[in-house]
Amino acid sequence: MNQKTLAKPRVRRVKMFVMEVTAYHEAGHAFMAVYLGARVRSVTIDPDRDDGPRRQGDTAVEWNLAGLTEREIDERSVIVALAGPAAEMLYTGEPFHPGFVRECSGDWKAATDAASKFLHKEEKRIAWLEEKTKGLLRMLNGPAHWAAIAELADNLLAHETLHADQIEDVVRTWLPSTPD
Repeated sequence: MNQKTLAKPRVRRVKMFVMEVTAYHEAGHAFMAVYLGARVRSVTIDPDRDDGPRRQGDTAVEWNLAGLTEREIDERSVIVALAGPAAEMLYTGEPFHPGFVRECSGDWKAATDAASKFLHKEEKRIAWLEEKTKGLLRMLNGPAHWAAIAELADNLLAHETLHADQIEDVVRTWLPSTPD
């Protein structure tokens, strides 16, 4: 057996692991958005290769703005942004700071930008974001929450893209009533 023959299965395993991590990451965003009352138009691990930033996945979230203050929307946007990295950490078993991992830097920036609207001092904002991340790790690790994320991730791996009704069905299966 030559080196190329030995390398191919390893390369495939690495690519599959990256896809799995991405699926859990995007499933974390989608789950949390639905949990917090948003509609997720779609979630994918095969995003368009457009002129935007290079990314492994994409979650399109729509908020029902009726009855929510601007601060509530910003706080929920923070939580959804951080839920992807939190789900990824739980799946891989590797704790990391979302601000220091290239693949999560866009999520950290989105969370930081949203939090900066109501937490003006950087030190307080960073501490608040880190506490929210810790809380998400505890919450998402709950059996029903993790089961919903795992089912979303499995469906993403099978179909690459899920649409609103598919996402809702999975989340509602595991969490028949979600808080608004």
